[in-house]
Amino acid sequence: MLIQFGQDFSNYLYDVFIAKFDFWLGFGLVAQLFFTARFLVQWISSERAGRSVVPMAFWIFSMGGGLMTLVYGIVKREPVIILGQALATIIYVRNIMLIVKNRASGSQTLNR
Repeated sequence: MLIQFGQDFSNYLYDVFIAKFDFWLGFGLVAQLFFTARFLVQWISSERAGRSVVPMAFWIFSMGGGLMTLVYGIVKREPVIILGQALATIIYVRNIMLIVKNRASGSQTLNR
C-alpha cells in the first residue's frame, strides 16, 4: 500500500510539473516566486529595523506577483484565482498610491 502510494504520488508530480509543463506553467511559477519574495523582503526589512515594517518593495512584489498570477488565472480560466487576485491587486495598487502620496507630502511613515 505504501509503495503504491509512493508510485501514485510520483506519477502525480510528474504529470503536474513535467508532462504539463508549458510557457504558462513557467509563467505561473515565476509569478508565485515574485509573490513569495515579498515576505522575504518584509522579513529582512523588519530584522534590520528591529521592528515590524512593511517596505515599499513588499507592495511592488505584491503587485507584480499578483498581476502575473491574475494573468495566469485568466489564461487558465481559473475563477478562484481571477477573483482572488483581481481584488488583491486593487488593494496593492491602492497601498502604493497611499505611500507615494504620503512621501510626496513629506509625512513620516513606516513604509520607507
